[in-house]
Amino acid sequence: MSETHTSADQTQTTGLALAQNTKSSGAKVTAWALWDWGAQPFNTVITTFVFAVYITTADFFSPGNPNGATKALGISTMIAGIVIAVIAPVLGQTADRSGHLVRNMKYLTWALAALSAALFFIEPSPQFLIVGLIILGVGSIISEIAGSLYHATLDRVATESNVGKVSGFGWGMGYMGGIFVLLVILFLFIQPEVGLFGLTETPDKIRASMVVCGLWTLLFTIPAFVSLKDRPPLHDPTKLGILGSYKALFRHMGRIWKHDRQVAYFLIASALFRDGLAAVFAFGAVIAAQSFGFSTTEIIYFGVAASVIAGVVTILFGLLDDKIGPKKVILFCLAVLSIGAIVVFFLHQPAYAIPEGAAGYDATVVAHGKTIFWIFGLLLSSLCGPAQAASRSYLARMIPNGHSGEIFGIYTTTGRVISFISPALFTVFVALGEAVTGGNATQHWGLLAIAAILIFGFFVLLPVKPPRSTKE
Repeated sequence: MSETHTSADQTQTTGLALAQNTKSSGAKVTAWALWDWGAQPFNTVITTFVFAVYITTADFFSPGNPNGATKALGISTMIAGIVIAVIAPVLGQTADRSGHLVRNMKYLTWALAALSAALFFIEPSPQFLIVGLIILGVGSIISEIAGSLYHATLDRVATESNVGKVSGFGWGMGYMGGIFVLLVILFLFIQPEVGLFGLTETPDKIRASMVVCGLWTLLFTIPAFVSLKDRPPLHDPTKLGILGSYKALFRHMGRIWKHDRQVAYFLIASALFRDGLAAVFAFGAVIAAQSFGFSTTEIIYFGVAASVIAGVVTILFGLLDDKIGPKKVILFCLAVLSIGAIVVFFLHQPAYAIPEGAAGYDATVVAHGKTIFWIFGLLLSSLCGPAQAASRSYLARMIPNGHSGEIFGIYTTTGRVISFISPALFTVFVALGEAVTGGNATQHWGLLAIAAILIFGFFVLLPVKPPRSTKE
């Protein structure tokens, strides 16, 4: 998108955003990356390894319907995705137009911290399921919008020569933040027989850990807001209103389609594979608990190991991104992820889901299943980050100055327009598993849905030409 952009909304000619930067400050990059470190509890603890598992346990659904809460989680995730798709680009455009991108990101981050802590009030009872899913859904919306604005600040801390490295470092810092907060929760609340504040019951320990998540987000994102400053807008600051904002958005999307067709193709391809990557995190821990018999403690241990490996791998792949280009990094990750998901599905055995002590329970089979999940689950977790970071750096290379919020808003929207696909397809495959096997603990069938989306994204991305400023 290197050509001049002028339109009815009086966008100025500014060139590529990254081209405006000639040097990158290590201190500023670290402060910027600490936002990902601080906001990570919502992704790692809440939506992946702890709260999502907690709210799909037997305490939250009626007897005889073990898939009920899992299906409800899938539906709530789908609804949140639709809301994000509708509002993300307009909020990003508004941030660009007002020049308040960092301010808006700060307020959304504070709201995310408050919602995270509010999950403390979700007690283990069916009557709290809907309330818990509503808070989780609203938190997901705010997390995505804040994350979109955070992505848009990448051009403020990186240059054309190190954008892959910076993007990978930021994503890796997020994983590392996930490690530390999981360890805090594990050793202060979950693992001790009597946790912090004298807590002895697992549900109470999980609920208390939500307060830790909120405080973590509030405190560790402060350096980013001290370092990052809002810039004067490069647009006419006149407020367009909701309808006017959408008209301006559609005009801009029309220009992208007309003048930068490869950007449009990338947005479509990334929407597909990012939806599959999101599903790995959204449903991975649920599959581990419900289909492979992982306890809450085992899931946290797995989450710690996954975060360590993913953080290191993502940072290393960031260096590779600058050398071989982001497209090759993404394609490699998608190929391995698809194969890994299929392998885990076929190596699964029904005995993994049988409760300990019940008829048919086989400790050897369960241990074998957990080993399989550990191996391939870590492989899947380690490659999601590099694909996401490379996707972000791919797009950052093409954004004109002054359009970061809007373009990453469109990036978020293109992903969220179809974000209902992974939870919907996951739910369909779980139900299909019930019909085929006659069982009611078939969450592992969702792995086939995840693999299908990743494979589709791979083949849509394959013919897309890489950014001109990066490696072929």
